[in-house]
Amino acid sequence: MERRVPSSGAWAVYIVRCANGALYTGITNDLEGRVKAHNDGRGAKYTASFGPVELAWRRRKKDKSSALKLEAAIKRLSRAEKEELVAGVRRI
Repeated sequence: MERRVPSSGAWAVYIVRCANGALYTGITNDLEGRVKAHNDGRGAKYTASFGPVELAWRRRKKDKSSALKLEAAIKRLSRAEKEELVAGVRRI
């Protein structure tokens, strides 16, 4: 998959909601393209199986390292905690 690098050099940590209600967390430097890839069945094996997806949450980070750290922190959250994050009740 070809990746476009935005001029700002920023990365995004995102959560998408799959058609089955599951939440999938990832990082990218092209959020619009990544969501499109998920919906085209090219984003990840999980979202290809349970798509289409809808962007539920996102946070910009200045570099890939900080995006990876935030992604790892989100992946350690419980399902209920992720739902709170998406709803804006929880901060991370």
